[in-house]
Amino acid sequence: MKFVPRGLLRLSANLAKRLPVSTTKLGFDYKLQRFLDGSLKQPELAHFHWNGTFSQTEKRLLLEDAGLCPRVPLFVPDNASGNLNRFLWTDQLYYLPDDILYKCDRMSMAHSLEVRPPFLDHRIVEFAARLPENFKIRGGKLKYILRELMRDRLPGSVLSRQKEGFDIPAHDWLRTTLRPLLLDVLNERDVRESGIFSSATVRQLIGSHLDRRVNVGYHLWGLMILFLWMKKWGIQPPSSTTEPMVSVSVIS
Repeated sequence: MKFVPRGLLRLSANLAKRLPVSTTKLGFDYKLQRFLDGSLKQPELAHFHWNGTFSQTEKRLLLEDAGLCPRVPLFVPDNASGNLNRFLWTDQLYYLPDDILYKCDRMSMAHSLEVRPPFLDHRIVEFAARLPENFKIRGGKLKYILRELMRDRLPGSVLSRQKEGFDIPAHDWLRTTLRPLLLDVLNERDVRESGIFSSATVRQLIGSHLDRRVNVGYHLWGLMILFLWMKKWGIQPPSSTTEPMVSVSVIS
């Protein structure tokens, strides 16, 4: 996408926002909008944007004080062999332990299960890290060498099956089953009294989502869980003397 003129990318991103809002977990409209928005950013910022929810612009609108953006040193190594390996390494540092393994551990322990990811044996990880990039992605085929290795050992339906992530159908749940919880937790008084978030921005997000003008279920889910956590542990609003924190920076 870096070869596409930025004016055309911006136009495409704006047009994508006019697509009908789907009810599926990760619908075509949602993925296309996120992809085009990320394509307008620097590669490092785009990578984290595609794996996250709120962009930096959206965070500034969401926060009551834009200076409250937390410092999060995101490290993208510049000494890896090739761009693909750079971002694979980055995901091993952040996305793998802080998201995938975190969820796997919580859910397995909740059901008294011991889970061991065999591909994370350090010998396999170190071997895979040394492989050329075209052994990992070739054309449109992901995990190329693994699929080739297992081609005669697993059914074609397994080898060609699409990936299924840990994502929940947040867009639909927050419009239906969890709508009362959403409106109760993110009520205007509590949001305003938090001293952190703009109640007008949160109200607009909720209204746009419930009216099916946009899909921001993952955004609202994150906010809702944060407010439930703050309530459970009695987290107090920041005092007026708190020094503002600097904006997020990406270290490459």
